[in-house]
Amino acid sequence: MEETNQIVSHSLKEIGELIRKKVISPVELIEQTFKRMDEIDPHINAFITVDKEQIMQDAKRAEKEINEGNYKGPLHGIPIGLKDMIYTKETRTTMGSEIFDQFIPEEDAFVVQKLKEAGAIITGKQNTHQFAYGPTGDRSFYGPVRNPYDTTKMTGGSSSGSAAAVATGMNFGALGTDTGGSVRIPASFCGIVAMKPTYGRISKNSIFPLSWNLDHVGPMTRTVEDNVLLLNAIQGYDINDPNAIKVDSEDFSQGLKDGIKGIKIGIPRAFFYEHVHPEITANVNKQIETLKELGAIVQDVSIQDIAQYYDAQRTILCSDAYALHKDRLEQYPDNWDDEVKERLYTAVDVMGYEYSHALQTRQLIKRRFEETLEEVDVLLTPTVPILPINIDSRHVDIDKYNEEHIRWSILKLTSPTNLTGLPSLSVPSGFSQAGLPIGVQFIGRDFSEAFLYRVGYALEQALKIPTFKQDINMTHKVTR
Repeated sequence: MEETNQIVSHSLKEIGELIRKKVISPVELIEQTFKRMDEIDPHINAFITVDKEQIMQDAKRAEKEINEGNYKGPLHGIPIGLKDMIYTKETRTTMGSEIFDQFIPEEDAFVVQKLKEAGAIITGKQNTHQFAYGPTGDRSFYGPVRNPYDTTKMTGGSSSGSAAAVATGMNFGALGTDTGGSVRIPASFCGIVAMKPTYGRISKNSIFPLSWNLDHVGPMTRTVEDNVLLLNAIQGYDINDPNAIKVDSEDFSQGLKDGIKGIKIGIPRAFFYEHVHPEITANVNKQIETLKELGAIVQDVSIQDIAQYYDAQRTILCSDAYALHKDRLEQYPDNWDDEVKERLYTAVDVMGYEYSHALQTRQLIKRRFEETLEEVDVLLTPTVPILPINIDSRHVDIDKYNEEHIRWSILKLTSPTNLTGLPSLSVPSGFSQAGLPIGVQFIGRDFSEAFLYRVGYALEQALKIPTFKQDINMTHKVTR
């Protein structure tokens, strides 16, 4: 597998250049991708559906287009994966649920159409926490996704399969969905990059929802520059998405390599730096010093009323999810993961005035973030306050702070920007003593994705963190 590992270890941008120069063809690349998937996925469980015959047809079409001079750009011929919440025409889309085990959509999601227009090759549908309702990534009808850095550990969720596939070179990029951190959490746990764009920037049309008010779509890659390429490709106003915001398309690479001298970075220590694993705290403090060395101005800031966000987020999420699934809960009472089902039913006791109050609090918290971001250009936080823990574990003790459930620990630092809709970027920042990935999160103003990429790129280039996990523990093998 040496040749395969050498090829799939390239970044998306690098492999795109090799295709453009015809050093490697899309067909050859897909063949090597299949070899990598055959070797790794039986032990990781990142994919639910892979139609190799269709994928090879798409690769041959891309190769023909390129050979005839119809090169479409940096994604042409590149293997890209999709979280199995994103509809794909005539290809099974399960939502990680037995209920939809044989569901075949009649159309592609808007973002899939955009990827295909860019020449990308969709290589499969990736495992997800059932109906995306969980941040651990280990509650799918098709089994848990295992962390490439320690296969006894969870990947985080709910875009679990997407993160694991990108980290191990089974894809050069993937699209996930993010309702409370579901691209950033598994990105942090698996050592890759993920962007949750501004709410409404990227179409959610023909993507199975979890919460209409909190859902986002975001790219997951091994480098910041690769993430830029994916976000560039999937942007565009979609009249069929009622939550879409009409904003001009832009090249998110503009200013990417301009450095961060003079940029003001805020450190919201209250809340965001409390009850964090000591190794993560040490890592983030180290990155603060790195950013200073790169010329950034770093200062402590506070976000008023931030503690109020949790009740509002929880009320909106559980109410939206229950409204969506109420009929299915009655029609298919036995086809649910017990944890997901129990969580759905927590909405039964939510009163109408509580939902109204949650929406008001949402506006308050966004205003508080905006006030803080008037003082600085960007905020820096840990992405997740804990390190990846064992699959099926549900409690954690950090600094004598015993959580009732692992869910709150995992979601705590990412969920605020789902409530506010502000863009946030997770970038790898190192490893724990046990070799588990750690990530940091940059939060910016509405539609400041290009600026976040600029800051994230500067840190990435300074740290040079490896993001391709070549070898994994082959002890565990998926059985379905």
